[in-house]
Amino acid sequence: MGALDLPLVWAGILALAVLLYVLLDGFDLGVGILFPFAASDAHRDRMMAAVAPVWDGNETWLVLGGTGLLAVFPSAYAIMMPAFYMPVGFMLTALVFRGVAFELRWRASGAARRFWDQAFHRGSVTATFAQGLMLGSLVQGIPVEGEQFSGGTFDWLTPFSFVVGCTLVWGYVLLGATWLVIKTEGELLAWSRRAAVPAAAVVLVMMVVVGLWVLAADMPAADGWGLRRLVPRWDRLLPLLPIPLLVGFCAVQLLRALRRERTYAPYLWSALLFVLGYAGLLSGLWPYLPPYALTIQEAAAPPETQAFLLAGTLFLLPLILGYAVYVYWTHRGKVREGDGYH
Repeated sequence: MGALDLPLVWAGILALAVLLYVLLDGFDLGVGILFPFAASDAHRDRMMAAVAPVWDGNETWLVLGGTGLLAVFPSAYAIMMPAFYMPVGFMLTALVFRGVAFELRWRASGAARRFWDQAFHRGSVTATFAQGLMLGSLVQGIPVEGEQFSGGTFDWLTPFSFVVGCTLVWGYVLLGATWLVIKTEGELLAWSRRAAVPAAAVVLVMMVVVGLWVLAADMPAADGWGLRRLVPRWDRLLPLLPIPLLVGFCAVQLLRALRRERTYAPYLWSALLFVLGYAGLLSGLWPYLPPYALTIQEAAAPPETQAFLLAGTLFLLPLILGYAVYVYWTHRGKVREGDGYH
């Protein structure tokens, strides 16, 4: 263990956990956002059935990310939690409502079912938007003095974080729509393809808006991109230049896959868009945790703690991944009329 850069290894594990959470829980949150716009109650039944076997397992990655941050980077956790008490509370409450809606909607009828439909939808929107607010606030930076959060209660709510929150909502709609392309057929499949096209267009526009906003406002993330004060630092900028080109390529391939009525390709190209956006985000924040206050080495727990936790994680992580693969493989294929969450 002594030869390893343990903070770097743990940063990689947590970054992977966050990415997997976004790609996996993102599509079932996206299905929830789309939920009330479906043409019929039968379509909504199939939409919920399309994510019912996997939604709770997808949230495993959120738990891993949160507990890993607490255990391995306690200084970062101590700064970030006071900064985000309210949005974290909104997110967790919304996720609870979604989980309860899964259990009770199938047993309800009439007004009660409509209530749980709205709980599923609004919980999905609220959880997603809260995540976007926190992400936008992280990019702007958290005020810190002496390794303690020094900002106000509502520092997380800014015009920039609001736009990032809206961007993430549309991003999850894209993931949800392309997941439904994989899992549904007939009219619902055609509707899902149609929904994915404007979602993809909005996501691309919003990615450009957010990137230009970071540069125009001269946020610290621009330094990580090698463009602070719009002055190029080629050692940082050159390795990142392929990212916007790859984003454009993925967008073209996504729209082509939707037009050619592919099954799996739309979700895979959508996921690659998220991966590229995530790479751009990390390049702007690196090596800080929390952003622009402490580096990962400064925020890390003692090496003995990191090594002990890493030994357990290296045992458990393959089990979690293996179980996830097993569940997805077991529940592969299309959801058909009459399938439900029982």
